[in-house]
Amino acid sequence: MRSISGTFLIRCGTCGATNRVPRDKVYSALEAICGRCRRPLTIEGRPRTVTDATFVADVERSALPILVDAWAPWCWPCQMIAPVVEEIALEMAGRLRVGKLNVDENPSTAARFTISSLPTFLLFTRGREVDRIVGVQTKADIARRIERVLRASSRAAS
Repeated sequence: MRSISGTFLIRCGTCGATNRVPRDKVYSALEAICGRCRRPLTIEGRPRTVTDATFVADVERSALPILVDAWAPWCWPCQMIAPVVEEIALEMAGRLRVGKLNVDENPSTAARFTISSLPTFLLFTRGREVDRIVGVQTKADIARRIERVLRASSRAAS
């Protein structure tokens, strides 16, 4: 999936056609439909919900590096950075997974990683925390830190 000035190019999994999908459909609950076969498009790279029960399977056993966004519904900075997290998830799909951990609903994982400020972003590679970003940052700053982890991860895999 590539981003082109306000739209994303998404390939249909059914017929293979490339579709231009407006950003508002990608980032909202609106369903994107293939222009050729009229089937719903699967949009890869959406952040997945991570819980205390699924943390080991979703994060620690992930084949790809994963960014975990620790947030809370009452946290204004968390709400402010959420669209940036969505963009990062879509733009880095296939190289990075993104998970969202509601700390109010999942206190065990929040305590395990000593999350005391929100938002907190935890970067994991092969089940280990390799970086932590605390507070609201620019998309460029977050992406730069992720790219550094991805480069280190690919070198270690070689």
